[in-house]
Amino acid sequence: MDAERARTLLTDELDQLEGSSAVTERPAPGDDRVGEGLDFGDEGARAYETMAHDLDENSRRARTARVRAALTRLDKGEYGRCDVCGEQIDDERLEARPDTDRCRDHPEDAAQMAGPVEG
Repeated sequence: MDAERARTLLTDELDQLEGSSAVTERPAPGDDRVGEGLDFGDEGARAYETMAHDLDENSRRARTARVRAALTRLDKGEYGRCDVCGEQIDDERLEARPDTDRCRDHPEDAAQMAGPVEG
């Protein structure tokens, strides 16, 4: 994949990821309104919504970090090579996952896909 195509895919992905952060809002803590006619089931639903939002937000942050890392590799001339074996990553894989740093023989595991945990 040429550098211009890679940069376009990565910057489009980054724009989409950064734009999605404004769309989702975490339910406000203490906004369960149990005393206002809502029951404990409603409180459980609120807790579920909060956890789902946090998972989505953490996934978005991890993906954003992977895209930024790919842009850094592109700037350094290291984009498109497997981080494990050093072989060229095929264009089809880069089209599907432009942020990947692994070839098909060394796919990411769940921990790598989750990215770093931010505190």
